[in-house]
Amino acid sequence: MAEQQRVSVEVAGRRLAVSNLDKVMYPATETTKGEVLNYYARVAPTLLAHLARRPVTRIRWPHGVEGASFFEKNLPSGVPAWLPSVTISSHGRNPEDHPERDRVVYPLVLDLADLTYLVNLASLELHVPQWQVDDSGQPRDPDRLVIDLDPGSGAGLRECAQVALWVRPHLEAMGLTATVPVTSGSKGMQVYAALPGTHSADDIRALAQQLAQEMTKTHPDLVVWKMTKSLRPGKVLLDWSQNTAAKTTISPYSLRGKVAPYVAAPRTWDEVERGAAAEGPLGQLLLDEVLARLDERGDLAGALLP
Repeated sequence: MAEQQRVSVEVAGRRLAVSNLDKVMYPATETTKGEVLNYYARVAPTLLAHLARRPVTRIRWPHGVEGASFFEKNLPSGVPAWLPSVTISSHGRNPEDHPERDRVVYPLVLDLADLTYLVNLASLELHVPQWQVDDSGQPRDPDRLVIDLDPGSGAGLRECAQVALWVRPHLEAMGLTATVPVTSGSKGMQVYAALPGTHSADDIRALAQQLAQEMTKTHPDLVVWKMTKSLRPGKVLLDWSQNTAAKTTISPYSLRGKVAPYVAAPRTWDEVERGAAAEGPLGQLLLDEVLARLDERGDLAGALLP
């Protein structure tokens, strides 16, 4: 009967029913759904700023991380009328330019009630594009660039850290000085850069692709820009495609659906330097570690906020 338990709570002025709080979502650490909800409630003052006005794609694990999962873009069935949403084409463009079948009704996460409602549906991972919507619900131009560093077999986070250190000065030479490294909570990491001025998604994607190609030429023993699997063992894929308008990336401060409750966690460049030199640990961070770091250091990704 515990699996069916429902508790009524008031969140951000809304009355919500949360359920199955004792369900174990991460068996390796015995982390329960109630603890997942607690993490998201505590991190919300920071996380909400990174989700603001961005259509949110979720990955849901109804039976915990050892069970099946699925991506969900559209609003789930039965959502309350107050949950904000926006209609976007599946191409990340104006929905009026595409037929009905290409339109997706995404939720927006603007306050703690919105966040709690979706997390209660076992939405452990929250993925967002590199752009926001305007007041009329239309996609704006991207406000950030992201380089996703994905290690192939035989490579790891240390190699990603080294590549991140090579990427940083290239971005700064382009005038992108507000850069933030984020350990992904999975295998690799991302390097974000805030975009000053106005740039189209196509232009930013092309810029990121050019950077990936240049890095591959300069560091062919460690970097690869093509996704071909046979090219990737022992190397780091510099994935430029995350800047495509229709693509999404795990949001900073989102949990991951891995063996343990790891988080996409912003890091300092000093941590990355020490990790690349094997002078200090640069492991993926758990939810309690991220909460402690927020208390001590504040939002290390604050430079990315528009």
